[in-house]
Amino acid sequence: MIQPKITVIGSINMDLVTRTSIIPKVGETVLGESFHTIPGGKGANQAVAAARLGADVTLIGSVGNDGFGSMLKEHLQEQGINTEYIKTVEGISTGIAAITLSQGDNSIIVVSGANNEVTPALITDYEQVIAKSDLILLQLEIQVKAVIEAVRLAKKHKVPVILNPAPIQKLPRDLLLQVDYLTPNEHEQTMLFSSIDEDELYDMKEKCIVTKGANGVTIYQHQKETTIPSYKVNAIDTTGAGDTFNGALAVSLSKGKTLQEACNFANAAAALSITKLGAQTGIPTLEEVESFLGDSPQNNI
Repeated sequence: MIQPKITVIGSINMDLVTRTSIIPKVGETVLGESFHTIPGGKGANQAVAAARLGADVTLIGSVGNDGFGSMLKEHLQEQGINTEYIKTVEGISTGIAAITLSQGDNSIIVVSGANNEVTPALITDYEQVIAKSDLILLQLEIQVKAVIEAVRLAKKHKVPVILNPAPIQKLPRDLLLQVDYLTPNEHEQTMLFSSIDEDELYDMKEKCIVTKGANGVTIYQHQKETTIPSYKVNAIDTTGAGDTFNGALAVSLSKGKTLQEACNFANAAAALSITKLGAQTGIPTLEEVESFLGDSPQNNI
């Protein structure tokens, strides 16, 4: 089977996860229960998902010339991802997310670090990578100017684009008009369209695949709203479910599936991802998703 060529452009982080029963107050020291370093970043998560689900994946991003950077590149290579276009920069640390888990809650500090070095100039340098892709997948943990440049080059070479607008921020109207697919959740959708006039809102909605967690996914086609239901599973850890959904959606659309078929496949992949701990460790393989779909009575798309 020919693998679709998907280029993911986005963030690469090391997640530093501490579990504790007590959140320390200012000036206080407490004992933690466990600590883990876990590969993360929305760009890397989505790249791993697309690779495990059957795509030939290239990741464009940036890491620091440090231990975390080396570990993350090695990990991505082990996942079968082309890391040739991940830039290693001097004097800036690899991006991290410091995550504290306590009593079912979490607090997170993100330091973008080398992710901020994914600039429009870097994207322009890799124009031919974009031109040879079947699809481009983007998020918002890098400079918005770099995202705009990536979309411009993709449109120049007639390569479709999925933009996952997370973490949400105000985006230029022209950017929203140029992308082929937008994958916001309900909150993000509301923020995205707050400044769009009524004449353009319909066209914008036609691009949208709105993720609603346990309530499935809503798409808008031919003036009709359709909800594609989620799959019911025993949820262990929902971290990274959205990234798995986006990677799976990219793979399925690149294989020529209809939007409904692609969303159903992505729902199944996301459902399986939350049955295990960890954003990337929970991402299923293509064989696992196909087996799950074959066994599920819900699979009637």
